[in-house]
Amino acid sequence: MNTTTDDPLDAERARIKALFVAERGYWRPWTDTMLQACPGFVQQYANYAGYPARTGPLSERMVELIYVALDASASHLYEPGLQTHMARAIACGASEADIVDVLHLVAVQGAASACQAADILAELADLPAAAPIDPALQARIDRLGPAHALPLAGVARLDPGYAQVLLDFVEQGRPGAGLGDAERSLVQLALHACFTAFNPGAVRRIAATALAQGAAPAELLQAVQMGAHLAVHGTALGARVLQANRTPAQE
Repeated sequence: MNTTTDDPLDAERARIKALFVAERGYWRPWTDTMLQACPGFVQQYANYAGYPARTGPLSERMVELIYVALDASASHLYEPGLQTHMARAIACGASEADIVDVLHLVAVQGAASACQAADILAELADLPAAAPIDPALQARIDRLGPAHALPLAGVARLDPGYAQVLLDFVEQGRPGAGLGDAERSLVQLALHACFTAFNPGAVRRIAATALAQGAAPAELLQAVQMGAHLAVHGTALGARVLQANRTPAQE
């Protein structure tokens, strides 16, 4: 008697796994757990998370560099994703200078909120808007322009020394080569638009800068969309804990 059976659910799970790997480029233990527990989640997440890269105008290199920034960001720090996307970025032609440039933007990200907070402090402290800023410092601020989401007036009035060292880091802390101006703006937009550190003021400033640099609205939208599905890393954590709590009968 032939005792072999073809389980339709196993075939469906194999199809979904292949779809996921094609869309996301990886397969990990947590995705296996979710595939067993809820195949529909894995299929629909693959479609949702893969949509920006599949339909948007950004190059694969740029997509991977943005993911490097999002996973490396201090508001996320997701090392498995960072390892995956950095390797993919290099395979897509990103240089070491490109990656270091991205990591520099990751480090500068926190300064945008500090500058906004300094503006609020200056307002509450009733510091006159016309309070003088040293002309040399003002010239440096003017040269920086809108390249970063850094409103520096309040900082420059409250603590000129901090403004100076911040400008030093922005101007001299990046590699000599690396991303183009519009590419840097796309990375910054993704960082500030991500739900892990959403900064509406910075988003507005950087989006305006990127458009002025010639980036297309569709490119900006793709950079924004790419941060949303990072929320699945919470699902990944939950799936790992779920797997650890399964009984042998559930395996």
